[in-house]
Amino acid sequence: MASQLKVTVPFVSFFLLYLVAWANAAGECGRTPINSAATSLSPCLGAASNVRAKVTPACCTKVNALIKSAPRCLCAVLLSPLAKNAGIKPAIAITIPKRCNIRSRPAGKKCGRYTVP
Repeated sequence: MASQLKVTVPFVSFFLLYLVAWANAAGECGRTPINSAATSLSPCLGAASNVRAKVTPACCTKVNALIKSAPRCLCAVLLSPLAKNAGIKPAIAITIPKRCNIRSRPAGKKCGRYTVP
């Protein structure tokens, strides 16, 4: 019984680590780590913290690509600790797709306690 337990514990530990890694790899941003997705939106920093700031074409291009490839990823990025640490205000950042005139934006969808305009 003891030898069976010795074999089972490492296997279970390995299996749990595999599941955690797989879940992280297939998150809201697909196989892209959320920090990488957030970093790709760096052209949006000004517009994400100030509603009066001009949204740059580079920002609109990045946001549009993210919405097309992984629409839930944008919400995950906006609500991430990294975004909070960067000074991003989710209530303002969530308006960027509309400010970019992105027609395929998920208008009316919830992102945490915010609704996409």
